[in-house]
Amino acid sequence: MRVVIACALVVLSVLAALGVAQNQNVVSSLTGRISGTSATAATTPEPAKQIAVIKDQERPAASTPSMTAAAPAVSTPVTTASPAPASSATVGAAEATGALASTAVPAPAKAPAPAQMLAQAAPPAGRPAPAPPAESKPACPGNPDALGVARTVEIDTTGGPGFGFEHFKQHDFLRAGEVVLTFDDGPWLHNTPAVLAALAHHCVKATFFPIGKHATYYPEILKQVAEAGHSIGSHTWSHADLSKRLNEVAKTHGSDEAKEKALEEAKGEIELGISAVRAAVGDAAMPFFRFPALRHPPELVTYLGQRNVAMFSTDLDSFDFKMRKSDNVLRSVMEKLKKHGKGIILMHDFQHVTAEALPTLLDQLKLNGYKVVHMRAKTNVKSLPQYDAMLVKEQKLPTVSSRPTSDVVKTVNE
Repeated sequence: MRVVIACALVVLSVLAALGVAQNQNVVSSLTGRISGTSATAATTPEPAKQIAVIKDQERPAASTPSMTAAAPAVSTPVTTASPAPASSATVGAAEATGALASTAVPAPAKAPAPAQMLAQAAPPAGRPAPAPPAESKPACPGNPDALGVARTVEIDTTGGPGFGFEHFKQHDFLRAGEVVLTFDDGPWLHNTPAVLAALAHHCVKATFFPIGKHATYYPEILKQVAEAGHSIGSHTWSHADLSKRLNEVAKTHGSDEAKEKALEEAKGEIELGISAVRAAVGDAAMPFFRFPALRHPPELVTYLGQRNVAMFSTDLDSFDFKMRKSDNVLRSVMEKLKKHGKGIILMHDFQHVTAEALPTLLDQLKLNGYKVVHMRAKTNVKSLPQYDAMLVKEQKLPTVSSRPTSDVVKTVNE
């Protein structure tokens, strides 16, 4: 009995030197057997603290010898495993053979250092770091409070549809608070460029109805309109009242030949205007047309329908050509908009007063919550060859040079 006690004391001294907590269970069991008492259950040590969850990658293999099972799912925290208690059978075998004293006891696995934990949680070497979010660009550079274009509509001009409730009641495509900006009678020196600048400041698109003759005067200005992304229709060759001659023939009960001649002259005004616009901007010319003075002879409405050219009247006529002060133009448009709530607005880029009023008008449209709709055609307009030839003849003493005036004449001193 003394020999057994001596052996137990030797084992206790070895375990105390190594500092192995888990072998205390073995010693307690041995001590219990030596003293004749029954073995007690091993006490489970306090669980280790949870380590950080590793996202977007596989977990590294466990370094602890006792963790031989597969790693848990990524979203599950990893905890250290508790040692299993020693069984009484194992202790009995150690007593019988005396091998316990000569068996080396492994050192406990050390918890990973904080630096190791950070290294384990780092992304794999080949994975690039996430790019910083791109800075959002303003919708209208240089003007964060710009009016802009709320939506763009495409118009199928087949059959010559009409728009503008002053004369056409069939198509109402505008929602409450929406407006379409239109400008007649250009292009014109100084005024049209000023209108373009105001529209560009608010990143707004409009529709222009130029006069054919004016397009031949300032083709480079009309090209600027096209390059800015605006829609371009036509407004006859010379802004002639197309109903006047037809009405005169009808009142005098003229012959069929006279009526036909008057009709052909009116058609020529339309077609020569289209040819002039196409000569300036090419395929940017759209099958949009506005009658001068908003007078729509039924015969020509039918003709434009056959040519698949859409006709535009207006919902709100600014009458800016009758005004001399920009404040009056502004008041005219805003009061009518308040009354109708939406509409196609008719203005004139030919008028200097309109060019002056437009910057403030666009500010007021924004301030009052109105939204701009841009119209464009599904297809471009095709001019007729005979009128293209007539246009060439209209050019007085044509020269070999086709350069724009801005390239031919430059200011060198002022």
